[in-house]
Amino acid sequence: MKTPEDSVVIMTEIVYPNDTNPMGILQGGKLMHWMDTASAICAQTHSENISVTASIDRVAFKKPIYLGDIVTIKAKITRAFETSMEIYIEVKARTVKKAENILTNTAYFTFVALSDNKKPTKVPALKPVSDIEIEEYKNALKRKTFSHI
Repeated sequence: MKTPEDSVVIMTEIVYPNDTNPMGILQGGKLMHWMDTASAICAQTHSENISVTASIDRVAFKKPIYLGDIVTIKAKITRAFETSMEIYIEVKARTVKKAENILTNTAYFTFVALSDNKKPTKVPALKPVSDIEIEEYKNALKRKTFSHI
């Protein structure tokens, strides 16, 4: 049995001109790509199998991210089901001159682990430890029930 900390992923990117729109704001699709990559690594680390995106239940764009900002993406598993896993993503951004990280985006991704023959395969159980992890674990079942995945 694994804990959420066993597969945490922290990924850091810098926003370059080719990542932005004409206003100098990070394109949503580019951020989604980074979020999907971080969550895939988290799911694959937990399951020890190739894992594919099954759903993204919601992405909240709370604040814009600008050209030159440093972006930190944290992916953490909230629950493991039979063959799927829910991964919570938190995105923070900061400028080079300010050390203050500002929460810009959150999302829940669902991944399915695949066997070598590309069929869904069982994933290890998850043991939440902290109060926040236990709460996320419980809420993941509610989110799964509403999403029908």
